Amino acid sequence: MTFDHRRHRVARMGAVRRVACLALAIPLALAAPATVHAADHAAARAADGATQAPRPALLVFTRTAGWRHDSIPQAVDALRDLAAQAGLEVVHSEDPAMFDEARLRRFRAVVFANTTGEVLDAAQQAAFERYIAGGGAFMGVHAAADTHKRWPWYGDLVGAWFKGHPPGLQRSGVRFESGRGPDGRTHWQVTDELYNYRRNPRPSVDVIATVDESAYAGGTMGADHPIAWCHAGAGGRAWYTGLGHAQALYADPVFRAHLLRGLRYATGQSDAC
Repeated sequence: MTFDHRRHRVARMGAVRRVACLALAIPLALAAPATVHAADHAAARAADGATQAPRPALLVFTRTAGWRHDSIPQAVDALRDLAAQAGLEVVHSEDPAMFDEARLRRFRAVVFANTTGEVLDAAQQAAFERYIAGGGAFMGVHAAADTHKRWPWYGDLVGAWFKGHPPGLQRSGVRFESGRGPDGRTHWQVTDELYNYRRNPRPSVDVIATVDESAYAGGTMGADHPIAWCHAGAGGRAWYTGLGHAQALYADPVFRAHLLRGLRYATGQSDAC
């Protein structure tokens, strides 16, 4: 073999080696950015999860130790829908063990939705008092006023205890006071079980709405018959409506707007009750 032939053969072998090295390098070069990008995306997702705070929560409590309203499921469903509109997560429970300081700390407000009777023991009552005094909030629906009638602090929180009601469902006009009706509404017709209370709560609360006793039989409070009110006398905010017995009422857009207004007030989203 001549010198020229040997030189040509060496050059050709060198070219083959360069091509082979290049062929191996290309997949590695292409794969590396994809691996880096995948790691970056995973890190970004982890960071998002670490910084994303849990949604504020609302405890809907429906335990009964007396009469049980068949509208409780409708009340819970309505409150869940309305809370979602307000950006709140709902925890529905009938477990009185929820009333300890560690658990209550999670909730912006506690709703007693058609509770009845003595539903908390002494330790749970004390925890709830501390929760409200520390800035927690209460929202009561209908039979919340027929709850814990031997607990004076609770009587002040709910505003007035249930005394009795006319038989069946009654139809009455509802008058909203001081612009407190949903969407500026001042009057509304309602068909529901209309509570009479042991006292008129007006001296210690801000009245939201009254009913007209002249329109139905069985009212015992006279010309001034509050049916919904709010206050902040116990340290945190409290809001109550005496309406909410009838199942059909929870599909009524005015009543739902009334409840949503109460939710927003109780959870501090609005100062308008």
